[in-house]
Amino acid sequence: MKQILLAGAGKIGAMITSLLTSTGDYQVTVIDRSADQLERLPKSPSLKTRQADITDPGQLDEAMRGHFAVLSAAPYSITSHIAHAARRAGVHYLDLTEDVATTRLVKTLAADASTAFIPQCGLAPGFISIVAHDLCRRFERLDTVRLRVGALPQFPSNALNYNLTWSTDGVINEYLQPCEAIVNGELREVPALEELEEFSLDGVRYEAFNTSGGLGTLCETLKGKVRTLNYRTVRYPGHRDIMKALINDLQLGQRPEVLKDILEHAIPGTLQDVVLVFVTVSGYRQGRLLQESYANKIYGQQIGGVPFSAIQITTASGICAVLDLLATGRIRTAGFVRQEDIPLELFLANRFGAAYSQPAAVGARAA
Repeated sequence: MKQILLAGAGKIGAMITSLLTSTGDYQVTVIDRSADQLERLPKSPSLKTRQADITDPGQLDEAMRGHFAVLSAAPYSITSHIAHAARRAGVHYLDLTEDVATTRLVKTLAADASTAFIPQCGLAPGFISIVAHDLCRRFERLDTVRLRVGALPQFPSNALNYNLTWSTDGVINEYLQPCEAIVNGELREVPALEELEEFSLDGVRYEAFNTSGGLGTLCETLKGKVRTLNYRTVRYPGHRDIMKALINDLQLGQRPEVLKDILEHAIPGTLQDVVLVFVTVSGYRQGRLLQESYANKIYGQQIGGVPFSAIQITTASGICAVLDLLATGRIRTAGFVRQEDIPLELFLANRFGAAYSQPAAVGARAA
């Protein structure tokens, strides 16, 4: 039984705990500074909890000893502390961050490391990169890669057409930070909340706009190989304009703590959500321009009689699947590991990755 340290006992941490302790293959120790959060975790003989300050190097180093891997489900702002401690302790490191600066740090720490450093193991970045890279492999020459992902309420009932299904800090961060993209073959930064588009899928109208971090390391991987590469977050129509007014016109982008307080007091959470994954790749095969697409929806559901949201399921399943593949030697076990290094068929065949194996629309047509 492999010893796993999990940093963070929030919504996603609780889901990871439930998944890993149910297998009998992992002994999980969860650390968090909140005793209340730790107390709410699902009870299991395979679970230990430890109250600790994750930003304290001494406490973190002590907690890290003797573990096979550490998984970070902590806020993006403190993930770097966990990455540094993993390098000092010589344990494998996996995280869920969408923060570009944190991923660059992780890549630096991974240089010459004897253990694996695998950031961005969630939904987007994460699974979305695995899907995109799988589609890209089907072309002799690439032209355009578009990634669209949204965690949405099934029953929107407010002007934002949104409910809090994920980390409020994470949502605000991706709405504020510059976004990477490849435009006309050149790697660029583009502003968040811009380049608004609308599309329909299964008769439902959506909007999508630039947000930060969703591409993971794909820009670096596909630089020089594709004309256009971009990532946009999916919402119901009208959401972007209200958020843009709050962030830019009311200048709450300069006071993110105030914006967080407003959202968490005014916008209820929900477990009745749906995760939308939509990837489109166009390129050339035998001289012909073709397009292939992947579309999937994953819904919140009950697991073991406990309701979980779709974003909890998809995010936690992603990092648990990568941990499984690492523990069984199915992926590289040292250095920096990108999500796109993981074959889609291997991920979906995994017991945790199977959470994504719901009906997907995959097809090819002339562009």
